[in-house]
Amino acid sequence: MRVAIIGGGAAGFFAAITAKEKHPEAKIVIFEKSKAVLSKVKISGGGRCNLTHATDAIDELCKAYPRGGKKLKNAFHIFSNKDCMAWFEARGVPLTIQDDLCVFPKSQDSQSIVDCFLNETSRLDVRVETGKEVKAIQRKDAAFELHFKEEKIKPAIFDKVIVTTGGSPKRNELDWLENLGHKIEDPVPSLFTFNMPGESVSQLMGIVVENAIVSVQGTKFKAAGPLLITHWGMSGPAVLKLSSFAARHLSEMKYQFNVQVNWVNEENQEMVLRNLLDIINAHPSKALSNFRPFDLPSRLWLYMLDKSALQHTKRWNELSKKGLNQLVNLLTNDSYAVNGKTTFRDEYVTCGGVSLESIDMKSMQSKSCEGIYFAGEIMDIDAITGGFNLQAAWTTGYIAGQFI
Repeated sequence: MRVAIIGGGAAGFFAAITAKEKHPEAKIVIFEKSKAVLSKVKISGGGRCNLTHATDAIDELCKAYPRGGKKLKNAFHIFSNKDCMAWFEARGVPLTIQDDLCVFPKSQDSQSIVDCFLNETSRLDVRVETGKEVKAIQRKDAAFELHFKEEKIKPAIFDKVIVTTGGSPKRNELDWLENLGHKIEDPVPSLFTFNMPGESVSQLMGIVVENAIVSVQGTKFKAAGPLLITHWGMSGPAVLKLSSFAARHLSEMKYQFNVQVNWVNEENQEMVLRNLLDIINAHPSKALSNFRPFDLPSRLWLYMLDKSALQHTKRWNELSKKGLNQLVNLLTNDSYAVNGKTTFRDEYVTCGGVSLESIDMKSMQSKSCEGIYFAGEIMDIDAITGGFNLQAAWTTGYIAGQFI
């Protein structure tokens, strides 16, 4: 059996290794269009490779996927995050679990993962060919003929094909798969930060609020977690999570919208007001600048006083009802204009790709072309940060490799 893996990324290598272990007699070739393989794995997790998340519950794992979570549930029962951790450790890559349950190699270096894959493919005699971009697949009797973008490269015949080309930011890059009868969901960016060129809050760059709630004004899209103020606007896990779940909506809005920020992670305004009244009762003569509610960062609190037009030297017991209401509203319902996005480092993620309606999720096989399989981000599956995107690559790659 001849098997072609189109794409030399995380899902491609995992599918190739699994397929070779399942079918030792098979001839397996990985085709990568660029000159280097596993480049996205190399930069993931800030160069440390956050390879999965150590949650104990598959239901919780599924919640991290704005698209594909429900469809992945059965797949995770076949190859879970725990299976993934065992897989790497069995191949000589010791792992460590952080307090936030993100899993990294103990080396804290993504090269450990890259080396693991290269060693495994070498050991198993899986061939890796770089600089070869597949532009079309044609059915040839019971096999498939791969045609390459470079005309000098002759077409190649394979019995099975696993497509693992990753996210495609441009819709026309997926035409060759649509031509085979697959439904395509338009690709749009996911996991990005918010640009706020007209907002003075960027002067507070570097400030982190550990527990904030961010939402897209006028929608139900909402996310909680740490928020980072940057020189261009806002970032951090809360913003990245919101961008992931609201990816399609924000694309339609051309990334021009208002983001609402609850700085204190308390949506009940009466509770926030009560907290401020308690401060007035306990510290009536203290200046507003000298006592920060909810342990807010000092610079942020002074900024909010300025935004409320409240003098820093005003005493807490001198606050009027109007001043109190202004502070409550700012603490729970602050608003900023977003005009554009910035990709989170180089760890771009694309929402969209081959629709899951076109794929048998039990085997990752195409419903329109028997013998073609899919794995990884080429599928309409994407997740928030925390190792979930790579976990989807491992799981779908494993299943595709098992069922060829």
